[in-house]
Amino acid sequence: MTVWDGLVGQHAVIEALRTAAAGRGMSHSWLFTGPPGSGRSNAAIAFAAALECDLADAGQAGCGTCKACHTVLAGSHADVSVIRTEKLSIGVDEVRDLVRRAALAPVGRRWQILVVEDADRLTDQACNALLKAIEEPTDRTVWMLCTPTVEDVLPTIRSRCRLVTLTTPTPEDVAAFLVRTEGVGDALASYAARASQGHIGRARALARDEATRNRRREVVSLPARLTSLGSCMTAATNLAEVTKEEADAITSDLDAREKADLDTAYGVVERGRRPREYAPALSQMEKAQKTRAKRRHLDVVDRSLMDLVSVYRDAIAVSVGAAGRLVNEEIRGDIDTIVRGSTPELNLRRIAWIFEAREQMLDFNVPVALALEAMMVALKVPEGSSR
Repeated sequence: MTVWDGLVGQHAVIEALRTAAAGRGMSHSWLFTGPPGSGRSNAAIAFAAALECDLADAGQAGCGTCKACHTVLAGSHADVSVIRTEKLSIGVDEVRDLVRRAALAPVGRRWQILVVEDADRLTDQACNALLKAIEEPTDRTVWMLCTPTVEDVLPTIRSRCRLVTLTTPTPEDVAAFLVRTEGVGDALASYAARASQGHIGRARALARDEATRNRRREVVSLPARLTSLGSCMTAATNLAEVTKEEADAITSDLDAREKADLDTAYGVVERGRRPREYAPALSQMEKAQKTRAKRRHLDVVDRSLMDLVSVYRDAIAVSVGAAGRLVNEEIRGDIDTIVRGSTPELNLRRIAWIFEAREQMLDFNVPVALALEAMMVALKVPEGSSR
């Protein structure tokens, strides 16, 4: 087993990174791009492990068995920092802290590595602070930025990075990965691979959790049920509520742990006196938690919208005779119903309306419920269509 085994369907990327880890084509700054779920951060962390590997000098970088590989993959290596954010953006203060850390000599004998997940969330000020560090790196510092596309970072930053582009893994690759790592049966692995549309994290969740599968089945069944204004309003309300509940379930435990850690740090007990500094710290933490909860809700809604898009894409494929094996093969009857009551052009417009709702929520801060209501009404089955 090597550090590359967790990368699914990325054979060309693995070869390029393995070659760089061996000292051929190495750079001090890297930009990992690829669609959501393709494994951008996993690829960066695997590369970091290969660079720190105890056997790198012996030509076995990324062995997966040495202490360095284990600690990097576990997130505990002293010279590898992985920066994640639950906020809507990464600010300049956080980046300045990273820049100071990047200037330090590594504890070990190899590299000081900084992996920035969601680098597309860097504010303009943060990008400017990062640019100088990338332009003038120390000899033993490596920056790795992860974004969906090259357009998500400033041209001045991407021009100084070596580009690594990941692709969406095939359903066959994802299914084989699930069978190997999750121990699920072939049928369930095939379903999860198709339904995830190449998103590895989503595929794992679908393979592991029946509740996740049930929520997805509820979402993909919506298009065939949007037959009246009332059904559209009900669908929008239900989707907003279900996604909010799922997002709250994800964040509630983390919120409670952070509150407990804050209380411990300030020596706060339930009925005891509280230090003067505690109230501002608590207020700041609660503000950050609200921001994180909003982002998490948007992430869950976004995933549901992509599931809706997959239904209309399947309908278009059936309409033009290019169906093959559909993403939503298990609801083929509903898809046939959609095809009979629409045209490929209408379903293309429906996909555009879904992306418009997505843009309203993510870019223009339109309330989730309002954006979903407008979207569901636009998706409504035309009156008089054959059903």
